[in-house]
Amino acid sequence: MTDTLTSLVLGRVADPARPLFTFYDEGTGERTELSAATLGNWAAKIANYLRDEVGVAPGDDVRVDLPEHWQSAAVLLGAWWAGARVLVGDYDGDARVVFTTAGRLDQHDADEIVVVPLDPFAMGSRDLPIGVDDFGESVRAHGDRYSPVGAGELALDEVPTSALARIESEVEAGQRVVSTRPWDTADTIAANLLAPLLVGASLVWVRGADDARVDAIAAMEKAGRVLRP
Repeated sequence: MTDTLTSLVLGRVADPARPLFTFYDEGTGERTELSAATLGNWAAKIANYLRDEVGVAPGDDVRVDLPEHWQSAAVLLGAWWAGARVLVGDYDGDARVVFTTAGRLDQHDADEIVVVPLDPFAMGSRDLPIGVDDFGESVRAHGDRYSPVGAGELALDEVPTSALARIESEVEAGQRVVSTRPWDTADTIAANLLAPLLVGASLVWVRGADDARVDAIAAMEKAGRVLRP
C-alpha cells in the first residue's frame, strides 16, 4: 500500500466496521458517526474526484479551507490519499483545487473550487456561482474504492514525532477518545486529528460543549480518555 497519510491511518484500523471518527456539534445538535469503512469510502470518492476529474497528481497542492467537521476530515483524508500536498491556514500560492464553504468563496480565486456544505448528510449547496462545484454533486458520483498511484510530499510536511509521542502517552490503540482539541491549522491538524488516528484511536470530536457536557458525552460514548485543550 502506498504510504500516503490516509493509507497509514486506515492501515491502523483493526476492524473497519467499528467507529473511527464521530462528530458532535452542540450548536446544531449534530452527531455523525463514521466507521473506518464509511470514512474510507468518502475519502476514496474525494481522491477519485481529485485524480479523475480535476487531474490532481501526487505532489500537487490542494487547499482545504474548512472548519472542523466530519466532511473536513474526509476531504483531508481524500486529498492525502490522492498524494496531494494539503495546504491549510494562511496561504497565498496557487492550488489545483480549493475546498471551502459558501461563506468563504470571496476569499478564493482558483480554477477549481468546491463548496462543502458541512451538514450531517452531505447534501448539495444551492445557488452557487457559475464555475463553482458542489461537493455533493461532484464527489458522490465517484467510486468508493481507491488505489493510490503514488504519494507526494507528506501533507503538512510530516506529523511531528513530538505530536505522536504526546498522543501515545495519552491514548492507546483501539481506545475510544473524546476530544475538544482544535484542528484548524497545520500544527493542530497534525497533533489533534492525525496523531490520534495514527496511533489507532477511535476519535470522538466535540464542538461547543462545556466540561459537564463533554463528560456526559464521554460516558455515553464509553470513552476511555478525554482530551481537552
